[in-house]
Amino acid sequence: MDALKEYTIQFTGLKDGSHEFRYELGDAFFQAASDEEIQGGEVLMTVQLDKSPTMLVAGMHARGTVRVHCDHCNGLMAFPIGGEQRQVFHLNGRTRFEEDADDVVGLDPDESEVNLTHYFYECIRLSLPIRRVHPEGQCDPEVEKAMRSHEVEHEHVPDPRWAALNALKKKSR
Repeated sequence: MDALKEYTIQFTGLKDGSHEFRYELGDAFFQAASDEEIQGGEVLMTVQLDKSPTMLVAGMHARGTVRVHCDHCNGLMAFPIGGEQRQVFHLNGRTRFEEDADDVVGLDPDESEVNLTHYFYECIRLSLPIRRVHPEGQCDPEVEKAMRSHEVEHEHVPDPRWAALNALKKKSR
């Protein structure tokens, strides 16, 4: 996803300590993402930025709804999301960190700003479950009817090996 300038924080003018930023992400944000799964939405991103002389720690909180397709009926639905992500930016120019430090990014000491577009998108995507379906009874009735007409009834037939094992079990008692 390309960096969008409205989600850039100029940190050089900020005093050390905690700062809060709020961003309202709308359809334009999701269109810029060019993601076929998320069709749009309204998400409030709250960023708690803790600044120190050597690093920035951004705690991001996403709350809102996104429009996605139902995995059951393929109808468009508003899906509520809520997610959190933490991102650490080191201001020492290092680009390599420990293997398990996925949330650490090295910035050049001469940098004066950080763009959070990618991290917002990542936070939203990670807050979505793998399977997204309408609540019971809210799927498209035409699709439900078509699916029921193709349903196959299976009679449960126990595996004969289990019967043999149960016989052995009863015999050993």
